[in-house]
Amino acid sequence: MANSFYNNKVVWITGASSGIGEELSRQLAAQGALLVLSARNQEKLEEIRDTLAFNSKHFVLPLDLEKSSEFDELAAQVINRFGRIDILVNNGGISQRANAFETTMEVNRKIMEVDFFGNIALTKAVLPYMQKQNSGQILVISSIAGKFGFFLRSAYSAAKHALHGYYESLSLEEEHNGISVTIVCPGKINTPISTNAVSGDGKRHGIMDHNQETGMPVDICVGKMLKALQAKKREVLIGNKEIWAVKIKRFFPALFWRIIKNQSAT
Repeated sequence: MANSFYNNKVVWITGASSGIGEELSRQLAAQGALLVLSARNQEKLEEIRDTLAFNSKHFVLPLDLEKSSEFDELAAQVINRFGRIDILVNNGGISQRANAFETTMEVNRKIMEVDFFGNIALTKAVLPYMQKQNSGQILVISSIAGKFGFFLRSAYSAAKHALHGYYESLSLEEEHNGISVTIVCPGKINTPISTNAVSGDGKRHGIMDHNQETGMPVDICVGKMLKALQAKKREVLIGNKEIWAVKIKRFFPALFWRIIKNQSAT
């Protein structure tokens, strides 16, 4: 049944070809949203679209987060198709599984380009339309690694930390334009994020981490995300007991560092 909040909302989702993005597509389509599905793999996006509720209403729009010069034109295509953009879901990105010492600067820059610069560049392409319509929501998929650093995640964690600073500022600046930002920090979620992560030399990690395999089911995670977005929460942590690490770090930092150094990186 369509959720009256999302019914007929135009929602642009990056990273829609797998994991959280794919599940967001399924749940939002079931709730009546009109979707723009973006990722690099057009064939996979079309396969997903064809399985969605009201599939003929959705728009497949391939996008590479490293090619931000194309974003203005892509945003114009969405406007030409639907006339507005109600919600932008900045979900696309890549993770990392490598020590800082062994990660090349090329890989560091690639992660920052995809996870930070590509992310904010798409927001900047969409923002003028939201300002003109005096409404809009931006859902930013950060990570628990955006709240503290962790093994094998140096550049990934840095990019996620940067997203918090950028979007907290943006939300203050754009509130008078009717635009709100919700930052979601997933913990251990059962998605292919570790399989698709890059190693220190840029090669695909290709291994499903135990932390992901035993994590919160992605459908439960996405359900919580959509409730937070509807409530226009500024930030939400989603996961199991691992999300308590954020509060422990804030209130008991010495205890946090004793605990975190003994946690498995994978």
